[in-house]
Amino acid sequence: MSSAPGEQPAGSNRIVCGVCGILLGGFGVHKFILGMTGTGIIQILSNIACGAGSIIGLIEGIIYLTKTDEEFHEIYEVGKKAWF
Repeated sequence: MSSAPGEQPAGSNRIVCGVCGILLGGFGVHKFILGMTGTGIIQILSNIACGAGSIIGLIEGIIYLTKTDEEFHEIYEVGKKAWF
């Protein structure tokens, strides 16, 4: 899917997912936004069990924000890569 230079690909949620990952990562909100319900539930459970969900969310949020819109779209929205 191509888009004009500087234009976000249709359906890309990179910034929303990145910010939610950083701020609400332990609740898996960024995973639910991407339609990865199972992964979001795993992240919530890992946060309850040992607190790792928050750290994972923070790392993923930073990774999302460092990708270009096109990379994010291809990797996480089209390819449905679940972790990192």
